[in-house]
Amino acid sequence: MKLISSALILVTALLSVKHGWGGISGNVSPEEAKMMADLQISRPILLVISIASLAVGGLVLFPQTFFVGNLLNAIIILLIMAYSLRVGNLKIALTEIPFLLMPLLLIWLGHPFRK
Repeated sequence: MKLISSALILVTALLSVKHGWGGISGNVSPEEAKMMADLQISRPILLVISIASLAVGGLVLFPQTFFVGNLLNAIIILLIMAYSLRVGNLKIALTEIPFLLMPLLLIWLGHPFRK
């Protein structure tokens, strides 16, 4: 279980940093830019989501902040799902479900280095 939890933590941290930095720097793929435009996410909201994603990347690494990091990650994913449902894009909302399950699974598994 510790191996699975460790791998999921690394994947979460790397994806969070990648998406967070991409949103802040504006270095996103054309598909991601189209998705943000389709979801009508404004630049200030994108910056808030990106900063929160960067925070998730650091928070999940440490046992003391592990729960808060995963909770923040789940909130970000729910926010994206809500934006997609607001504009009627069910496909994106359904696509986000596995990504929503990952922080919940991590919370259940716990941090591998907790005491």
